[in-house]
Amino acid sequence: MLLYLSYERNKKQWNMRILILSVVCGIACLLLAFRSKGTVQHSLVPSVLPLPEMSFGEIDVLTYNIAGLPQWISSAETPRESSIVSIGQKINRFDLVNIQEDFNYNKFLYRDNEHRYRTSNMGGVPFGDGLTTLSNYPIIKFERIAWEDCNGADCLTPKGFSYARVELAKGVFLDVYNVHATAQDDIQATRARRANLQQLALFVEEHSACQPILLMGDFNAHYAFEREWIKEFQEKVDVIDSWVLLQNDGFFPEVVDEFNAQPALNVTNGCESIDKIYFRNSDRLLLHPTSYQVEHDLFQNELGQPLSDHCAISLKLCWQSVK
Repeated sequence: MLLYLSYERNKKQWNMRILILSVVCGIACLLLAFRSKGTVQHSLVPSVLPLPEMSFGEIDVLTYNIAGLPQWISSAETPRESSIVSIGQKINRFDLVNIQEDFNYNKFLYRDNEHRYRTSNMGGVPFGDGLTTLSNYPIIKFERIAWEDCNGADCLTPKGFSYARVELAKGVFLDVYNVHATAQDDIQATRARRANLQQLALFVEEHSACQPILLMGDFNAHYAFEREWIKEFQEKVDVIDSWVLLQNDGFFPEVVDEFNAQPALNVTNGCESIDKIYFRNSDRLLLHPTSYQVEHDLFQNELGQPLSDHCAISLKLCWQSVK
């Protein structure tokens, strides 16, 4: 009974946030005429420094949904400005970071951040896609692609995925994707999410054929949920799920009847998260993950409260160039 009441309360809170966001974005609907389905937007990246010749190395990567919606509609429990300043500081220890929901507080994220290469921000709700990539390695190519299908409140921003080509060392390239798929688990949402993943898979096939890839983000999907297309996506793109490999003995979760997901902040190393990190090797670059971590302790404030409504997920990888 208590679980049911908690579910109903969370559902009402979510519906209220959607209503408020819908009203606000409705006022801006004329300004959103620029949003065409499948839009590709190119972002400028800074000039790159000369890189050393290396045949192997190690990178620490992170994916994090930072709950950057305006304070009054955010589901995160901590103040957004100070929390996102703290996030910007704490992610400095990672070499490559994919951020989702970087909407209204980008200047706070970047204020104390030290990554040399950072993608430009599109703006707050309803103009931005919330996708940001920060890197210690040069980003030599970058594109934003909006989903062709969406559902509910997700249609109020140009939500989608981004594609970056990163140079790890002289002549050593890695294609990096940042993903934020359609949310919620009703039939319409899962249909839109399936279309999202199909669109992403097609893009990967066209732009990263025979290339090594790192694919991180908020997929809003569980293997155990029967209506998802996430396992088919993993197979089609031929990527390896780092959590499955390192934490679940190589086994994918089976479909569960009447599946109920854990709240996002309850995720541990031992259970599947909707925030995922995939990778794929190529004939020229081998990636070997060595540690996977749900970063509960790192991304807390001084009171022990989480800085977002999601957990940050990190992965350490060794890489080796093959000639």
